[in-house]
Amino acid sequence: MFFALAPSSIFASEEIEAAPPGYDEYRSDIPHGDMKLITYYSTTVGVDRNAMVYTPPGYSPKKKYNTLYLLHGIGGDEYEWVNQMNPQNILDNLYAENKLEPMIVVFPNGRAMEDDRPIGDIFDPEKVAAFERFEGDLLNDLIPYIESEYPVWKNRHHRALAGLSMGGGQSLNFGLTNLDTFSWIGAFSSAPNTKAPEELLTDPKKISKRLQLLFLSCGDTDYLLDVSENFHHSLTEKDIPHQWFLDQGGHEPAVWSSGLYHFSQQLFKKK
Repeated sequence: MFFALAPSSIFASEEIEAAPPGYDEYRSDIPHGDMKLITYYSTTVGVDRNAMVYTPPGYSPKKKYNTLYLLHGIGGDEYEWVNQMNPQNILDNLYAENKLEPMIVVFPNGRAMEDDRPIGDIFDPEKVAAFERFEGDLLNDLIPYIESEYPVWKNRHHRALAGLSMGGGQSLNFGLTNLDTFSWIGAFSSAPNTKAPEELLTDPKKISKRLQLLFLSCGDTDYLLDVSENFHHSLTEKDIPHQWFLDQGGHEPAVWSSGLYHFSQQLFKKK
């Protein structure tokens, strides 16, 4: 089944094809990357915080890598992507097919507060505010840590930001207001924390010039579909190049895995 790109998209000349069967399944006949837990000190929160980091097959400290920061939803943490969306399988399989540029992928905890576990009332105002506070943690603490500990490029051309649901909203909110930091932005099934287009799209020409890719996706039966559709329509009205992928499914892991599959293949490639 095929899904059409937005008419305003300039990043692909043909339709996006649905991810093939088995794209997120483990393959024993290919090289595999590594997934590990790292700890960094957050000056924003005042405590040590955790993140998961994926390094690709054949990783070497003598090489230079791009970086993708991949954010979770309101009920998740640094383990949500790893435990529910099979990102390591998706990336390993794509590397085996020579479809990815070398990158490390960082899975942070996007709830920037001292007790950042997704327990109790996950909609508590303090916890929701912690998702906004994560912007400071990401820019001032996590990115500097990653760039001091891993052999990655330290400029916007080699940084991408994406996320699912609450993390999709964070990616739009943080990415579009920090165009000197990120050149690649993806939002899968964005949640209502997404700021209004009037706040984020104040300078369409600058956004169009600075971004290499702005990718939106959502399931066709997602109860939050209107959030993504409204943002897509605003981008189209302002003539901001982007990709819009209407996937099959609801607010669920299969759609987010598919989002990563399609988004990751386009990253860090010359247009």
